[in-house]
Amino acid sequence: MTTPSFYRLRAPNPDGSTSTAVSVRVDPERPDPYPVYLAVGGGRRRMYLTPDEAWALWRCLSEAVATLGEPPDHIRTRVNPARR
Repeated sequence: MTTPSFYRLRAPNPDGSTSTAVSVRVDPERPDPYPVYLAVGGGRRRMYLTPDEAWALWRCLSEAVATLGEPPDHIRTRVNPARR
C-alpha cells in the first residue's frame, strides 16, 4: 500500500504580510481515476485531477507563467514530499 504524498509551498501575497498555501496531494491508491488533488488557499479553489489532466495543467501553467518574466525567489527551493 502506497501512502499519499503531499507537496506544499506558500506564495506571498502582494501585501507582503500574508501568504497563500498551495498544496498537491498524490494518492495512487485512490479507487477513482483522480489521484491528484490540487488546493490553492482556503475556500473553494480545489480540484481533483486525472494524471493526464495534471500533466496538461502543468504544461499550460508552465508556458503561461513563463510569459510573466523570471521566476520569483520564493519558488527557488526544493519541494520535498511529506506524508501528511
